[in-house]
Amino acid sequence: MMEPVSSAPHGSTIAEALRGFTLVGGDWVLWVLIAAGALSLAVTIERLIYFTRNRTPARRFLEALTAKLRVRDFRGASVLAQATKGAEARIAYAALARIADGERAVEELMTSREIAERLRFEKYLMILGTMGNNAPFFGLFGTVLGIIKAFHDLGASASAGGGSTLVMSGISQALVATAMGLLVAIPAVVAYNYFRRKVKEFNANAEAIEHVIRAYAGDRSQPSREAPPSDAQPSEAAPSPPQWNETVTTNG
Repeated sequence: MMEPVSSAPHGSTIAEALRGFTLVGGDWVLWVLIAAGALSLAVTIERLIYFTRNRTPARRFLEALTAKLRVRDFRGASVLAQATKGAEARIAYAALARIADGERAVEELMTSREIAERLRFEKYLMILGTMGNNAPFFGLFGTVLGIIKAFHDLGASASAGGGSTLVMSGISQALVATAMGLLVAIPAVVAYNYFRRKVKEFNANAEAIEHVIRAYAGDRSQPSREAPPSDAQPSEAAPSPPQWNETVTTNG
């Protein structure tokens, strides 16, 4: 009789591979978290610089812009927008520079410019959001790996004694990964929420400026209504029909 050929099941092979991976420990997770924290800090500093340089004094700018548009000083309003720093001012200048092209062109230019500026503000914010959401889980993953290695070392050194001390030391080292994950995540979440708030403020300011420009851009294409001159000559009256004198004759 032929004896059945025994083959190792694939499940055990995969389990051994995973077991070998987990026994590496969680030290490499700490290095990944350190790199993630450095990246998050760099993005936060870069975004702070960008938001500061592109901040428009929205209230003062809107008041000055409205004052010039109220008297139909479109050229002065365009010069004001060009001289003012910030994304909101760039949106206003993009519209006022081409206001002679009509109200529809002004609306399209403002919408296009607002989209471009909003994308610039939101640049790299995805990195902060990703770090804030995933760093704690990655740190927890490192902790689990550290605990697995600690219990493996406990089993290997059970005969030598002092196993409890060894496993407690391994667990304490593994918990460092969780703390590191929280240390990376908390500043990233704070920075992300702060910048998202600034983006919302930009959207509100840009919308207010767009409404003001639309209100006066529509009046620019309409002819001004002027009163007739005071010295205008009245129109000549039509001549009245001739009147005929009728004489009544009586026969005497």
